Parts: sequence; C-alpha cells; structure tokens
Amino acid sequence: MPYVNIKITREGATAVQKAQLIAGVTELLRDVLGKNPATTVVVIDEVETDNWGIGGESITLRRQQGR
Repeated sequence: MPYVNIKITREGATAVQKAQLIAGVTELLRDVLGKNPATTVVVIDEVETDNWGIGGESITLRRQQGR
C-alpha cells in the first residue's frame, strides 16, 4: 500500500487542484510501479508560510521581499 505525503504552502490551492494532484500521483504509481490505485494513499498537508523556511528565512518573508 503506497503512502504519498505532499506538502505545499497554504497559498490558495483549490479543491480541484488538490484532487488533480491526488489523481495524478495515484495514476503515476499505477503506471510506473504497477501499484493498485485502490490501496494507494495520498495525503496533502498545507503548511502556513510562516512555518516553512528556506535558507534561514520563512516563505512569508521571502514572498514579501519578492523572492
């Protein structure tokens, strides 16, 4: 039973986009590894930009600075 955890920043991914991610990852595991879609688990975690950092800075700060 494959388990995939997708982590994205909470910046407005729609329910439709998240459904597309779930379907796409499930299909990819089926096509590449022959995994059964019925037993494939996909979880999407949305993280506040204050709680995600790159290079010692939060994503919130980086967005404010245009990076």
